[in-house]
Amino acid sequence: MDSRHTAYQTPRRKNRIIAGLLAFVVGTFGVHHFYLNKPASGIFYIFLFIVTMGFFPVTLLLGFLEAVNFFNMSEEKFQRKYNKDVPGLFGDFARKPGASYEKRTNGNSKPVTRFNPRTARIPKKNPFKLSAGLKYKDFDLKGAIEDYQKALMLAEFDPDIHFDMAAIYSLMEQKEKAFHHLELAVHYGLKDVQKINTYEDLAFVRIQDEFETFRDNGFRMTAKPEEKEANPVKNQADDTLLAHLNKLADLRKKGLISEEEFAIEKEKLKEYRR
Repeated sequence: MDSRHTAYQTPRRKNRIIAGLLAFVVGTFGVHHFYLNKPASGIFYIFLFIVTMGFFPVTLLLGFLEAVNFFNMSEEKFQRKYNKDVPGLFGDFARKPGASYEKRTNGNSKPVTRFNPRTARIPKKNPFKLSAGLKYKDFDLKGAIEDYQKALMLAEFDPDIHFDMAAIYSLMEQKEKAFHHLELAVHYGLKDVQKINTYEDLAFVRIQDEFETFRDNGFRMTAKPEEKEANPVKNQADDTLLAHLNKLADLRKKGLISEEEFAIEKEKLKEYRR
């Protein structure tokens, strides 16, 4: 295997439901702890099972209680607790074969990554995306939009975030914003483009007069006659990038991100604009 590819591999993410099922079925032997990369706890379960199996199934009870805990645990809490070793929120992209990642150095001899949004893998650890999805599910539309906007600061090129935002704006009957985010979702590589034609929450968008043209144009808004030379997607994207740069500066000012993280994210925004 190519050593360069190996160096960019990320730890496998753990699944809350699988952990709960393992704890419930074979929790007596601590198998769920081995699954969660906690071998010391798993070995302790085996030792405790051997010591107590003659009079009371302590590990059986513990496994059942942990299974209940996993099933009742929020997805966000599980991600933070058991997937914290997966690369962090800022700039941690795993390399894919053939992706346009190129290392170079600047005047300070620090590595700079040339970022290509079409081939990059979106970081999975995005707590704002998780919380936004939960709010969307609970029909807290305003709260979901607020969290998705924060999520975009960490993953501007995530098509799923843009698709969900489009669906929410459709439910809020804000068609301009819905069309805008649908266009960005497709532009950034939405896997199942045809679900735009069937997704229930996009019903309001589909009944608009301009939807047929939007769909026939490859899910892109057509330019007005007097704006043929203009690029509305690029203009909107530039405004979005500037807004995100300002938000990143605000996060740095509040101490929520470091200078290094700010520099990395700023460089990505500049590379995308080019």
